[in-house]
Amino acid sequence: MRANTIRQDIVNVPNILTLFRIALVPVVCLLIYDGTPSASFYAFVFFWVAGVTDWLDGYIARKMNLVSLTGKFLDPLADKLLVNSALIMLVALGRVPASLVCVILAREISVTSLRALAASEGLVIAAGEGGKLKTALQMVGLIGLLVHYTYEVDWVFIQLKVNFHVIGFWVLCVSVFFSLGSAWQYFSGFVKAIGGQSEKSI
Repeated sequence: MRANTIRQDIVNVPNILTLFRIALVPVVCLLIYDGTPSASFYAFVFFWVAGVTDWLDGYIARKMNLVSLTGKFLDPLADKLLVNSALIMLVALGRVPASLVCVILAREISVTSLRALAASEGLVIAAGEGGKLKTALQMVGLIGLLVHYTYEVDWVFIQLKVNFHVIGFWVLCVSVFFSLGSAWQYFSGFVKAIGGQSEKSI
């Protein structure tokens, strides 16, 4: 891509929203580091806002035909910066085991590298249902871990105490199961695609 093309792409609405999401990363990290109930709640709020912009920029890009190569690079970058930074900060606070985060990060790095390798060979490996479910569970788990504290829920006939940390931790554990499953799908899909290419070249 030429520099002028990147400059044009960077100022369209979806990419501005993506850059805004990247700008929220240090804000979320600082609030997580504070660790107080109020800071934890605001960390969740900003994390949720970032999640909404993730959906919104994709919707606008498709609706207004503003899908760009710059956006295809920035969007997954913003997602990984937000999620991975939050996970690392939560390890520092002792809210999630470092071993669990290492598994999550290793999976992300491996799949990202594999997709880059596939793209260099002209192959496209689509995200499976397992990967989409992993992402949804991971976001829910992170929200629980960000809120962290126990709150009383009093709504009509429902009165109970909700421990957001416990809920978030176990949902994140379940997401790791789907994360590893989707990683296997990516690797098997890559091997099949390479095999298909080899047969065509013979």
